[in-house]
Amino acid sequence: MAALTTSASSCGSALATTASSYTSRRFCVGRSARVPRLSGSVRWTPLSVRATTSTEQASTSTATTSIPSSSTTEETTVQAEDLVADLKAKWDAIENKTNVFIYGGGALAALWFSTTILGAVNSVPLLPKLLELVGLGYSFWFVYRYLLFKENRKELTKEIEQLKAKLTE
Repeated sequence: MAALTTSASSCGSALATTASSYTSRRFCVGRSARVPRLSGSVRWTPLSVRATTSTEQASTSTATTSIPSSSTTEETTVQAEDLVADLKAKWDAIENKTNVFIYGGGALAALWFSTTILGAVNSVPLLPKLLELVGLGYSFWFVYRYLLFKENRKELTKEIEQLKAKLTE
């Protein structure tokens, strides 16, 4: 059985009057509703919207989706295989695999605990607004202290480089 579709390819009088009163062009919207087939399998007709001027006739057009070419798919597959190979190599290089699981579990537990604490803090009526005010004040102080003047920006850059050096040692 054929698919049932309804289309509204002409503008309503209220829309046409409103649109023409604001601009010199009148815009119409053509669309086809998505209605399932009445046969055994469900098929949908695509929804399409097209803006037209008063000189054009609004028409219903089907939306097309682009199917990636095989070269794009092959490149994605190659990148995914490279990623998997890199992860396997890094995993094999780790000596204490149990520590990774312990640290990972600890990180997940800390994340759960912090979201629980944050939910409790958000339930207190004035505390979230107070914390937003404190954060805004700190942001203004940071901009004034480190970003407003050239000498201070150099100082901030120097401190960041020192921190990088400590972390990479």
